[in-house]
Amino acid sequence: MSMTEHRIEDQLYFRQLLSGRDFARDDPVARQMVNFAYAVGDRATGEAILVDPAYAVDTLLDALASDGMHVVGVLATHYHADHVGGSLGGWEIEGLAALLERAQVPVHVQRAELPWVTRTTGVSEEHFVSHDSGDVVRVGAIEVELVHTPGHTPGSQCFLVDKKLVSGDTLFLQGCGRTDLPGSDPAAMYESLTTRLERVPDDAMVYPGHLYAPEPSATMGETRRTNTVFRPRSASEWLTVFGR
Repeated sequence: MSMTEHRIEDQLYFRQLLSGRDFARDDPVARQMVNFAYAVGDRATGEAILVDPAYAVDTLLDALASDGMHVVGVLATHYHADHVGGSLGGWEIEGLAALLERAQVPVHVQRAELPWVTRTTGVSEEHFVSHDSGDVVRVGAIEVELVHTPGHTPGSQCFLVDKKLVSGDTLFLQGCGRTDLPGSDPAAMYESLTTRLERVPDDAMVYPGHLYAPEPSATMGETRRTNTVFRPRSASEWLTVFGR
């Protein structure tokens, strides 16, 4: 490992937080949905970006503060209310709107997701920064690559930072995001899993959007080896098994 890689590894602030346990402990929906939120930042500057802040915004911001960090932006994996706030089956989930009352920071989304996320959260477009796949968001000296992975939603995105893949609802350690919801596309999901994420190295760690497996993370190699979504050998075979 080069000196630069050592420096970034030491400087990177990365924290995984589980809803219903690390935050929103008294929220029955949070406990049932077992969402992960993430914080990515630069220890040297104290700046951090929150990924998918929902349920208990104050607790998430307080968690940053307890580590000597402060929020300078948000990364949203996709528009669903359990990730960004809004109504979920009649249950109102706190999210982006509440966070923006506490801190006026940019919210980074894929361009295709913008109309969906504004509709779900009620947050106006002026608060969002629209991106294309491959764009990089910088927080201090830390670079986060945005990877557009449609399928679960039109603008679903994953985040690559220092051999860590924050995969949202595109890829779980067991299974992948549903493709039978508004904006879903099974064929696009297959392409995202097999092509758009193909270059993620086996030794990268996968950090999903929900705790749907015994462990909260695993290597990409282990996930490819054990996750059934990688077993079909063609798009037609994949669609036969998962395309519903």
